[in-house]
Order: sequence, then structure tokens, then C-alpha cells
Amino acid sequence: MTDAERLAQKRYYLIQGVNIGACAGAVLGLLIAGRSVTTVHTMLGGALILASLYVMAVVPRAMAKRWKTPQP
Repeated sequence: MTDAERLAQKRYYLIQGVNIGACAGAVLGLLIAGRSVTTVHTMLGGALILASLYVMAVVPRAMAKRWKTPQP
């Protein structure tokens, strides 16, 4: 395996790790919102869900764009 392939593999795993972490954050937000007793906790869970969905949509795409190989 060449150095370029290793670097691509590390970057791929990093992008997937961000996706998994954001998914875990969304699940945590669902748990907080679902088991909440007060409105504040419900809003906290909802905010965590929205933030996690934003991270899942934006961050991996931005990482891939930054690491994209320039066209000759």
C-alpha cells in the first residue's frame, strides 16, 4: 500500500468517524428529548438533534472538499 493510499484510508475513516459521532449525538438528543420532564430538557434534546444533523450534512462534505486532489 502506497503512502497516498494510506492517507486516503485515514481520511476516509476520519470522515466516517465524524458521521458516527454525529449519529450518536442525534441518538443522545432523542433520548434526552424522549425522557425529558421539563420543557428545557426537551429543547436541549431538540437542539442536540438539529446540531447533529447539521454536522452530518456539512462537515464530511467540507472535509472531502478540502482534501480533494487538485485537477492538473
